[in-house]
Amino acid sequence: MNVSLESFPNAPADWDINTAEETAKTDGVNMSDDHWDLVRALQEYYRKVDFPNLRQIKDALEEKFHSRGGMRYLYQIIPGGPVAEGCRLAGLNVPPGAIDKSFGSTA
Repeated sequence: MNVSLESFPNAPADWDINTAEETAKTDGVNMSDDHWDLVRALQEYYRKVDFPNLRQIKDALEEKFHSRGGMRYLYQIIPGGPVAEGCRLAGLNVPPGAIDKSFGSTA
């Protein structure tokens, strides 16, 4: 798989592919094209919205990945939570509510 920085036009200025790959490896995620699509989708969404919130992000991802199974599919490829883990991989701030340690859940 050939991934280049140019294919991430909405990436934060301090983000790079190597850091995302290292984070994924540490978290036990094997990056595939679908994982990179999630990173791109989150970076694009964060670029468009001033104050992203969990519900809106989940709705946007459900729509974007609908043909592949939506959020259910994303949880299969990123069990640590497509929003929480996806934002970490994309170099973005995890939105409030995406990680709820009291319930042991992630979004």
